[in-house]
Amino acid sequence: MPRLVTPRERTTSSGRSTTGAWTQFSCGCNYAEQGSEREVKSPRQPLSPELRARGGEASNRTWSPAPALSVSPSLGGRPCNAKNFGHDSLVCECNASYCDTLDPVVVPALGTYAKYESSKAGKRLERSEGRFQNLLLKLDTAQRYQKVKGFGGALTDSAAMNIMALSPGAQTNLLMSYFSEEGIEYNLVRIPMASCDFSVRLYTYDDSEGDFELRNFSLTEEDTKFLDEYAKHNLTFWAVTAGNEPTAGEIVFYPFQCLGFSPEHQRDFIAQDLGPALANSSHKGIQLIMLDDQRVMLPYWAEVVLNDPVAASFINGIGIHWYLDFLAPIDLTLSITHHLFPSYYLLSTEASTGSYFWEPRVILGGWDRGSKYSHSILTNLNNYVTGWTDWNLALDMEGGPNWSKNYVDSPVIVDSSKDLFYKQPMFYHMGHFR
Repeated sequence: MPRLVTPRERTTSSGRSTTGAWTQFSCGCNYAEQGSEREVKSPRQPLSPELRARGGEASNRTWSPAPALSVSPSLGGRPCNAKNFGHDSLVCECNASYCDTLDPVVVPALGTYAKYESSKAGKRLERSEGRFQNLLLKLDTAQRYQKVKGFGGALTDSAAMNIMALSPGAQTNLLMSYFSEEGIEYNLVRIPMASCDFSVRLYTYDDSEGDFELRNFSLTEEDTKFLDEYAKHNLTFWAVTAGNEPTAGEIVFYPFQCLGFSPEHQRDFIAQDLGPALANSSHKGIQLIMLDDQRVMLPYWAEVVLNDPVAASFINGIGIHWYLDFLAPIDLTLSITHHLFPSYYLLSTEASTGSYFWEPRVILGGWDRGSKYSHSILTNLNNYVTGWTDWNLALDMEGGPNWSKNYVDSPVIVDSSKDLFYKQPMFYHMGHFR
């Protein structure tokens, strides 16, 4: 079924970097509203393929070698309550009365810098300040790449159940960790329509026994009615995808919910059904994202859909998942797609670790999993992607609940029996990009 991506409204842009500080922005909790975008300016010269493959510098800065005069720790937010579960790094334990926090990002004084550092040894977004000597920065403001829409995760049934299983105080600390300026300031939230594997039961919006003719169900009416029902609670959406992983429906004996589209079917569904339904509804300003599947399908899938002028007129962006990235060189998929269709943004709409059958599902303190997130984000940003969305915001100690037992890992793991949650290395890797 389609998944929704929902940026939270924010007033000005900001983020945290391991090499500096962005400007502060005020944080609201109405994170289902449309968000602003950050512009990423290009380097003076395009990045080399080798640098892109390594996840090279994404900013537009050049500098002359110069040591810092001094570096000193900056007192601020509450420190991590570190716990070691015997893996290669630590988690930060939170409960109803305590959770580590960050100070709001502020612009350093002239001639100084602020550094945020996380490490395998245990640092978690630790801020320090220093002063440069004889540093020359050259910014080429004329050459620009994509605007960054943001970063976030998915509020699945399972994520919501895990959050709600905590006491009110612990719930607040978890949500503040993700969405406030004393946390990592997510501004994208993805919401499934109807059930998915991260539900505790199978359900649709036509749970009418024997309705094989779908007399009580219409996919386009379901999509617009979903938006109507949320609007009654003052929750509006920024974008909707045409359907999650449409290739999954082509796989025989697929283990959980799926909807099958070929690129031709998705093209026609958008052109004849979903596109007009959204355009003629009270949600006609909502954006439509095609594909929402593995990047190995690009550029072919985009060529089939976007070369149809009617379908293309309803589409704003292209959603990609990361699970088969090892089969799809980024320069032969995302970069080519961008150059073929530069008017349509690329957005990473799903990623998770522990999803392959040979992997442990949850690793409490797995540093390598955070490193995989950072590498994916850097290489995507260096190839025209405008944002990066994680999968479940919170899972339990098993990596669920999941009715099909398709357990995975998450940046936040909840132990509801102790009213605790653990912030994984993945959480802090995500924080460096906000």
